[in-house]
Amino acid sequence: MHSDHAAPASAALPPPLARGAVRLFACASGLSVANVYYAQPLLDALAAEFSISHARIGGVITATQAGCALALVLLVPLGDLLERRRLMLVQVLLLAAVLAFVGVAWSPPALLVSMLLAGALGTAMTQGLIAYAASAASANERGRVVGAAQGGVFLGLLLARVLAGAISDIAGWRSVYFCSAVAMLVLAALLWSGLPRIAAPRQRISYPRLIGSMFALLRHDRILQVRGMLALLMFAAFNIFWSAIVLPLSAPPHGLSHTAIGAFGLVGAAGALAAARAGRWADQGFERAATFAALVLLVLAWIPLSSLDASLWALVLGIVLLDLGGQAIHVTNQSMIFRSNPDGHSRLVGAYMLFYATGSGLGALATTAVYSLAGWTGVCLLGAGVSFAALVFWAATLPCEASTRYK
Repeated sequence: MHSDHAAPASAALPPPLARGAVRLFACASGLSVANVYYAQPLLDALAAEFSISHARIGGVITATQAGCALALVLLVPLGDLLERRRLMLVQVLLLAAVLAFVGVAWSPPALLVSMLLAGALGTAMTQGLIAYAASAASANERGRVVGAAQGGVFLGLLLARVLAGAISDIAGWRSVYFCSAVAMLVLAALLWSGLPRIAAPRQRISYPRLIGSMFALLRHDRILQVRGMLALLMFAAFNIFWSAIVLPLSAPPHGLSHTAIGAFGLVGAAGALAAARAGRWADQGFERAATFAALVLLVLAWIPLSSLDASLWALVLGIVLLDLGGQAIHVTNQSMIFRSNPDGHSRLVGAYMLFYATGSGLGALATTAVYSLAGWTGVCLLGAGVSFAALVFWAATLPCEASTRYK
């Protein structure tokens, strides 16, 4: 029985990563991505502080997401040009300075500029660490290591809202960013002493050619195209759910508070952490089986999710299945795309996450329109349809993907 891929026999593999280094990658990834999401539960406080209307305060999130998009194109690829350990140190120190700048922001323009920079550097750190982990890991453990780092990202994303709300209640919203700035300084010391040393990138090309080569990967890398499209559809399904769930839960008969609704996000942590095992299956050559199982779970999740009005326990089950399937696809996707170009991990993750950003935006836009027309049932049908489309797309492209892997 052969596996889904064949590793080159002559490839020189780095030694296995120590458990401490894997944990550091996971923790650092989580702490970095949290900076992108701290503002979400603080919007009311920010609106009051800067006299911004509730209709316009969403611009804070827009600025942060604009920073994320800029980082994917302009900053994340730098890992393929510069020595990664020094790059991470520079970025984490700059991020600490930017977070302090957020904490002392004195006007709406200063707030928006600092949020844009926080989104850019938080994203650059997060995706740079995942690419770093992929480069530091040997081929037979890359999926496991990337899965651990991605698990850290997901926990950081979930816990960011909880931590920001708790710290803000105790000491005000500015303290959230001051505390995070201090945490980044501590993280800088840990990264410098704990990150594995790997060889600097072999290629020496100009920055414009580096950015251009990322778009060349998008045009020519078949695995990136297929797995990126799966990511687009999967993250669209995610945002179809998470962008609409507040509407039925806050309305009768449930009438839940925003805090209670936010707690449902923590339910998905169990499913997402379990999905880290998908990286191990990819290491063992079972990425096809892992992908099929994950996509089926993504479709099936909408059955209990559609029973929201009948039972909140059905909602809990659906969230676990949705996050388990989605994160398993995400980890498997990254494990596969990193194999194709050992010198291009940073550009690959930057290009791949552009699909994520597109899918997230499209899902959020579609779901509110559908909810206004067809309610929660319409949202679930839309989510199930997008999830099923991902399964059909993967099945249709499987022969081409398989032939690409064997080249």
